[in-house]
Amino acid sequence: MRIRCALTAVATLGAFAALSTGTAQAAEYSSALKVKGVQYDAPGTDSNRCSGGNTKNEYLTIKNYSRTATVNLKGYVVKDATGNKFTFTASHKLEPGDYVKLRGGRGTDSDAGNVVYRQNCNFIWNNDKDTIYLYKPSGSRADVHSYTKRANDRDGNGYITYHG
Repeated sequence: MRIRCALTAVATLGAFAALSTGTAQAAEYSSALKVKGVQYDAPGTDSNRCSGGNTKNEYLTIKNYSRTATVNLKGYVVKDATGNKFTFTASHKLEPGDYVKLRGGRGTDSDAGNVVYRQNCNFIWNNDKDTIYLYKPSGSRADVHSYTKRANDRDGNGYITYHG
């Protein structure tokens, strides 16, 4: 009888620990593509001029964490908390373990260089706090991260790493 009560107590505590741990962590979305990191505060004085500005130095790194699947970025959407968004309209395939840097400013997209430009010279990420949303072409969330400069950027370099 004591063994059964002890096992029940252990099972109950285990379930409670799993529930309390699960609620404290961010939701995981079922997607091979995830936000690897964000350079939310471009080095230097912010200038969103297309000529001579530094919006190209603000970027979001999206990585394919799948071990086997190639994922096409076409139709994926990146948004911030206020609704600024970018849609990948061209085909850009990420092999397993591959990544792309979505940069501000104007430039030439390059599969070989792992870069896509937003063709917009305005900054998308706020320097103090923001939320990054990555949506699949179906409209479901692939990944989401909120940050504040004070809590998430301890070294103050304007870059935050998420999924490593």
